[in-house]
Amino acid sequence: MSNNILTVSGLSRQIKQLLEGNLGRVWLSGEISNLATPASGHIYFTLKDDRSQIRCAMFRSRAGRVTFRPANGQQILVRANLTLYEPRGDIQLVVESMQAAGDGLLQQQFDALKMQLAGQGLFATAAKQAIPSELRTLGVITSASGAAVQDVLSVLNRRDPMLKVIIYPTLVQGKEASASICRSIALANQRQEVDCLLLTRGGGSLEDLWCFNEEAVAQAIFHSQLPLISAVGHEVDTTIADYVADVRAPTPSAAAELLSQDRSHLLLQTQQLQQRLQRATSQQLTQQRHRLSLLANRLQAAHPKAQLQTHSQRLDDLSLRLQRAIHGQLQQQRFAQQRLSQRLHSQQPQQRIELHQQQLANLQRRLQQAQAQQMAAKRSQLGQLVAQLEGVSPLAVLARGYAIATDNSGNALTSASQIGIGDNLNIRLHDGSLAATVTKQHS
Repeated sequence: MSNNILTVSGLSRQIKQLLEGNLGRVWLSGEISNLATPASGHIYFTLKDDRSQIRCAMFRSRAGRVTFRPANGQQILVRANLTLYEPRGDIQLVVESMQAAGDGLLQQQFDALKMQLAGQGLFATAAKQAIPSELRTLGVITSASGAAVQDVLSVLNRRDPMLKVIIYPTLVQGKEASASICRSIALANQRQEVDCLLLTRGGGSLEDLWCFNEEAVAQAIFHSQLPLISAVGHEVDTTIADYVADVRAPTPSAAAELLSQDRSHLLLQTQQLQQRLQRATSQQLTQQRHRLSLLANRLQAAHPKAQLQTHSQRLDDLSLRLQRAIHGQLQQQRFAQQRLSQRLHSQQPQQRIELHQQQLANLQRRLQQAQAQQMAAKRSQLGQLVAQLEGVSPLAVLARGYAIATDNSGNALTSASQIGIGDNLNIRLHDGSLAATVTKQHS
């Protein structure tokens, strides 16, 4: 029996080999839950339905290819290999690819390219060109055999038969369509034979219209020097070309309506031109009348009498200007003389002496003030010192009723044992002194 006993890791390894060898790669659809996106770049989540769930791991090399941001509760479709995570003994899926269920790969690619081009500024309003208000020649980029070109030509023939149309036959479906559209846009820009371009085709599925979602077509539209209108598919269809184009029309017929002018507009335009001609003629006549009046005035002004009057007036003007100039010169001279007189007066010695005397008086007054302040400060300081000295002077003690006793040698007595009965004493009071003889001692 000991030969049949397995370790846990050995059993896990065998289960893993069985799972990987028998089932291998599988496709599953389900809902994301327990989503975790650590800093390593790997993605860990649980794929579940209403009855069961299984752990999933998508490593960084594969996770970088996901074209959308996974989220809890999102329905997805995955391609994965079934295996066993040995450390926990859990069955799990190692996911190779992930798609949003229901959107499809094309829709994901559409959204990713749309975000990329928007970030590059291809959809910016500031980059869009204005469509000319009056078109003489229109370039149509479409299939020569499609229904879209027939719809466009029918509307243009009905509304504006004078508008010239140049068709650039182009593939509008299939793998080669993208390059064909780019070549047609480049050719129209090279020839410069039209005022505006119309890129159009009829409706279809997302796959049918995919050539209008290619980045190369978007770049060709963005860099076109000619204004470009996009009218691809039906009104509900939206392509990358619609976002990049200068104007988007919902259908080919609507684009033709937008670019054409009906006959009533042409009649109105003719009437406006006639009115402009009448106004121009009237303005020309008015200008000629005004010119004739100017010439008559010039002829009258050239008469000798008028010239004499003009010269006489000019002479009076010159005389007045001369008088004003002389008067102004005299005024300037007077002002200059006054300034010099003031400068001379300011430089006289008497004024400088008076100024120095005034400065000396100010200095003497400041010196006296400083001396007075210094004396006051010294008196105050002296008073403080005297008060301090008196506070420690023996005389101040005597003034409070005390006395100093000395023997005949002048030694101050501090003890009764320093003198005997019958000895003479000198007693110093605050006011005078006394001579005394010891008659009695007290210890």
